[in-house]
Amino acid sequence: MIKKRIYLCLAHMSDAGLEQKYIQEAFDTNWVVPLGPNVNGFEKDLESFVNEIKVPELVEGPTFNDGISTGSTTCLNKRVVALSAGTAAIHLALIACGVGPGDEVIVQSFTFCASSNPITYLGATPVFVDSEKDSWNIDPELMEEAIRDRIAKTGRKPKAIVPVALYGMPYDIDRIMEIANRYDIPVIEDAAEGFGSRWKGQVLGTFGRYGVLSFNGNKMITTSGGGALICPDTQAWQRIMWLATQAREAYPYYQHEAIGYNYRMSNICAGIGRGQMTVANDHINHHKHVQKMYEELLAGVLGIHVHSQPCSLYDRHAGLDPASHEIAGQARNDGMQGEKYDSNYWLCTITLDPSLHVKGQENAYKTVIQGAVGGAAGVVHASKSAHTDCEPNANVEALRVILDQAGIEARPLWKPMHKQPVYKDAPAYVNGVSESLFKVGMCLPSGPCVSDEDVDYIVTCIKNAII
Repeated sequence: MIKKRIYLCLAHMSDAGLEQKYIQEAFDTNWVVPLGPNVNGFEKDLESFVNEIKVPELVEGPTFNDGISTGSTTCLNKRVVALSAGTAAIHLALIACGVGPGDEVIVQSFTFCASSNPITYLGATPVFVDSEKDSWNIDPELMEEAIRDRIAKTGRKPKAIVPVALYGMPYDIDRIMEIANRYDIPVIEDAAEGFGSRWKGQVLGTFGRYGVLSFNGNKMITTSGGGALICPDTQAWQRIMWLATQAREAYPYYQHEAIGYNYRMSNICAGIGRGQMTVANDHINHHKHVQKMYEELLAGVLGIHVHSQPCSLYDRHAGLDPASHEIAGQARNDGMQGEKYDSNYWLCTITLDPSLHVKGQENAYKTVIQGAVGGAAGVVHASKSAHTDCEPNANVEALRVILDQAGIEARPLWKPMHKQPVYKDAPAYVNGVSESLFKVGMCLPSGPCVSDEDVDYIVTCIKNAII
């Protein structure tokens, strides 16, 4: 008996119903357009959120009594434009970085297609780069190899670099920026899945020239659909705002001297966003709580591994007491305070050992899928074959089916873009990491609507599925 449907990740409305308040105000004041008080207010809320740098608390000890602040905050001065989608934000950022026909853009391969599709909108070519093993995000060393090779082969450097915070996990932005700055290539951070994730206390999306956020219905907070672009300064913000509002010139009539886009967020959607911002930190904390539950409940299950953020500085110094002078001194030498990685755990993910046996895996891929896949987001486009040349292992598919029958939505990891037929001719620099993970990985429910009871039920279903 299925108790209810547990979805992968659905945003949750604020308990106070503030979303309805702001929406009602929009109707009462007749601001039912892609601009207005809610849009302005949401942008200011976002700016306050992304500009705050939280200096992580340090381990207590005598070596920290030297003026280093613990748990303090400092501020940036980024500007934010609220848009109709995260994809629109990537599109506008690429335009602002001068990407056009014939150009190339470095982009992480292990991601959703929204990271790369806007590159093709502009007549440019995505150059896919594989992942590092620990974070699953773009491999900085392979990225630099790709840059050098593209320069050697084309005589031109890539116009931009697009790292992605896969499932909310921070990328090694220090190394990425060091390489990007050395080659003078702008970085567009795709933090669509990483709202509220931080690197050394600083919000993802605020390190590169531009940062992309998403507020789709399955994200950390939602505006039902929508996104935002984090801009480096007011001048860049004004240009993005202009492009997003059909590039209208300052005349009392409609004058256009450049191609613009209808990309501004609606006042209604922004009203939802303003209410969501009041519970943003609660949502982030809940995702982290669910991640911890999965880690604890699946810790003893052979053949299943919960993916978590790479070890902190302290963990890497094996055998040393976390409160020791050696650790504290190394932290200062490395320019770090505490953790580098602070993932929001937008989605909780697991990998299954290939040798793990799951009930019914002998029947995996026996049926060609003809209907919608992916819940409300599914689109019916019948498959021609049950197989592709790169697909999850049979035990992963079998577990997905079992969970689906138990009322639990689970999905494979993103299929690497360099293995997508639509990008078969795009340059790719691969090391096998993303392909190997795609074959063994799965996403589990993690949103604010997922209760402790739900996590217990999901883990029980997983355990019962193993032979």
